[in-house]
Amino acid sequence: MYPRSFSPVLRMLRLCLHLLMAVLLVLVAVRALLGGPGSATAAGVVTASVTMAVVYGAGPLLPRVRESRGAAATWLGALGAVWLALLMLTPDGVWLAFPLFFLHLHLLPARWGLPAVVLTTAAAIGAAPFHGQAFGPGTVIGPMLGAAVAVATVLGYQALHRENERRRELIEELITTRAELADAERTAGTLAERERIAREIHDTVAQGLSSIQLLLRAAERAVPPDSSALPHIQQARTAAQDNLTEVRHVVRALTPPDLADNSLPAALERLCTSVPDAPDAPTTHFSLSGTPVTLPMDYEVALLRIAQSAIGNTVRHAHAHHAELTLSYMDTAVALDVVDNGNGFDPTTIPAHSDDGGLGLAAMRARAESLGGTVVVESSPGRGTAL
Repeated sequence: MYPRSFSPVLRMLRLCLHLLMAVLLVLVAVRALLGGPGSATAAGVVTASVTMAVVYGAGPLLPRVRESRGAAATWLGALGAVWLALLMLTPDGVWLAFPLFFLHLHLLPARWGLPAVVLTTAAAIGAAPFHGQAFGPGTVIGPMLGAAVAVATVLGYQALHRENERRRELIEELITTRAELADAERTAGTLAERERIAREIHDTVAQGLSSIQLLLRAAERAVPPDSSALPHIQQARTAAQDNLTEVRHVVRALTPPDLADNSLPAALERLCTSVPDAPDAPTTHFSLSGTPVTLPMDYEVALLRIAQSAIGNTVRHAHAHHAELTLSYMDTAVALDVVDNGNGFDPTTIPAHSDDGGLGLAAMRARAESLGGTVVVESSPGRGTAL
């Protein structure tokens, strides 16, 4: 009844409950006065009605009742005691059982609320014989039907509220995932463009400056030592060397950080040591086979990105205890192997796009095939994976 924030529907239900309680209390008091305005019973009924109205009205005003289930239970106990006193004075007090059902079900946990409804129903049914009225089916059906309606209404609203909360959480999760995916796509696009620009600069400007320097060196050797052109050639060589150095700095700045200051084996070893140290994260080891050689930058970037994707998939999906990453330099080829002892899967059932919005194996294959390579996946359920 008193959550921290009310939905419009809940505010309306709360207002209706307050009005129902007020109208029923006024009706009980008026009927008592009309039946015997000067009698002690009428005075007692009016006094009990006013007392119950005061106790009920104090509930929403007390912070402890709004914040604590224990305080709410104490308030309900006091309200129930006043109601029982009113019920002993007049059989009309049975009408107030209906709003009490809603209070019990909404303020108390289910293990307390339902027994409280049962006890309130029993008291309402027993009021008729206590006041000497005939005990008939209507005496039993009326309170029981009211209790059933209250239980069905409250449980239905609670189920609807839980469903709305689940939908709200799902929508928030989808919005968050969408934002994260957009950020990831922007980051991936930025990195890909940086890599492309670095590759273009390396393959065109840097290579052109290197060729110019070689040609100037040949020209320097070809001209006589006392030639007036020699200082200009040397100056041109110096300018070409300085510009080549600047271009290499630009390429290094655009290159992925792991490769900017390290070789590919060092970057892969660093990747293995950076795997999160979590209880479910696998122990990842790097090994090198053959004699390392310097590869073109786009090849090293492709191998690093594929290794990052493979290790990321192992950490997120494989539930493996151990993973081995091996870089092998051979005479005419280079191979990257990622092997784990995780759950494994059927490679033929993997779609082109993964569930998390990434490209998964499709992106690895496309990156490798663009450079004349291949990606082979060997796996089966329960037998780990080798890529």
